[in-house]
Amino acid sequence: MKNITVTLKPEEAWDRDQICEHALAQIGEQENPNFIARVDRRSLDARSKRPVFRVRVQIFERKNWKPLPRYSDEFKHVEHAPKVIIVGAGPAGYFAALECLRLGLKPVVIERGKDVRARRRDLRAIQQFHEVNPNSNYCFGEGGAGTYSDGKLYTRSHKRGDIFRAMKLLVEHGAPEDILIDSQPHIGSNKLPKIVSAIRDTILDHGGQIYFDTRLTDVKIQDSKISQIQLNENEWWDIPGPLILATGHSARDIYEILHRRKVHMESKPFALGVRVEHPQALIDEIQYNQKDRQPGLPASSYKLVQQIDGRGVYSFCMCPGGLVVPAATAPGEIVTNGMSLSKRNSPFANSGIVVGLEIGDFSSDDKDVFAGLRYQAQVEKKVFEAGDGSQQAPAQRLTDLIKGKVSTDLPKHSYIPGLVSQNLGDLLPLGIMQRILKALPYFEKKMKGFITEEAVAIATESRTSSPIRIPRDKKTFMHTQVQGFFPCGEGAGYAGGIISAALDGQNVAQAVAQYMNQPTENRA
Repeated sequence: MKNITVTLKPEEAWDRDQICEHALAQIGEQENPNFIARVDRRSLDARSKRPVFRVRVQIFERKNWKPLPRYSDEFKHVEHAPKVIIVGAGPAGYFAALECLRLGLKPVVIERGKDVRARRRDLRAIQQFHEVNPNSNYCFGEGGAGTYSDGKLYTRSHKRGDIFRAMKLLVEHGAPEDILIDSQPHIGSNKLPKIVSAIRDTILDHGGQIYFDTRLTDVKIQDSKISQIQLNENEWWDIPGPLILATGHSARDIYEILHRRKVHMESKPFALGVRVEHPQALIDEIQYNQKDRQPGLPASSYKLVQQIDGRGVYSFCMCPGGLVVPAATAPGEIVTNGMSLSKRNSPFANSGIVVGLEIGDFSSDDKDVFAGLRYQAQVEKKVFEAGDGSQQAPAQRLTDLIKGKVSTDLPKHSYIPGLVSQNLGDLLPLGIMQRILKALPYFEKKMKGFITEEAVAIATESRTSSPIRIPRDKKTFMHTQVQGFFPCGEGAGYAGGIISAALDGQNVAQAVAQYMNQPTENRA
């Protein structure tokens, strides 16, 4: 095999056959039937005045070429296999379930929310009628938070597992093959539901079980092991085997249950700030150095970071061509997030602009497990109470935010519940607002035009990650005190996105299999 990198104009970078022909021509073998090419990596280089794509192509001798593996062929039928209880049907939970199929274990998935299609009615209720279902919303339900909040797949977690394998499983369940080659792969919230439902079908077709509208409401611990779980406050299940907890970063009631049962947890750093929305055309002009975006170029994104007074201020979950959505998980709070559809063709671009918080920023007692969660919840509640009791979010033009004055009006925006003009400096913690205000001039230097009257800051961006970690052993992935209990994914504090959560789910399922293969006396 030989790797060839070709440089292409944006309009040339999307036809794989032409790309392969270009690569073969580059080595003078375009007419040689003994060679075959495959696109391996595509990335955008926008550093010069005219953006180009760098595309890596693998050249094979035809006799050595092999098709990409099909990982779903490894799944076993597990109807009568030993059971593994998985709490949560997000990427961590579902990929743990798929890995159980590969390992010959029967996944039994419990999800508090609804299936991915039924969730849509509850999302509409938030958007249109300001009604928050605490069990079915942008965070809770089949597919987890990522399904209806963008579907970005890029990750820095290259040491955590086989990223290609996770991506390929998504492709095998209906994702576009481009996610295997793009440097910043993305599916989109309009396509993810079908992929999630296809994963569900795979789990069920191979003998697994999935229960929706089934909330974990209590646990019983006996002899340092979870012996029973309570569901929907009225039904108890015996737990003869391991339990994977993959409930996501917003399941606050789960932390309360574990704390009540004296399961050890820890406070951890997280980030909090605002979501800032610009016209996408403005971000394109800044990033691509051209007034009108050239054909073949995607909606442009950005990544910003600046150290201010010992804390990082940075962009988070940037959504080009996207929408700002209400992500509250209970009545009486305002939480925002961003999402994009597959085409990223909204006229707006949005991103969280958040401040990284250390434990000392919100607590004088590092043993106070709930300090960060209380801090997070208090901000969300304060922002809600400043409004009219709906999901309308407080907002300011970015220029007025800097001046510290209430905006007389607000620019066009994508937030369907509506915005209300307020001074965000009166609502968010002083240390956070001061650092954001100090960081904005640096962002303007990096992206001239970032500070503009057309940009709006919206409160609050607070669910960046879990403020609590459920500790586990680094080798066994099992809780440090409770035998057979495996914390997993974002809610446990070990992931930060769809792919990192999926990888963690796979790793935990492998650890569960090793645990189950041990003699009973060696499991502690």
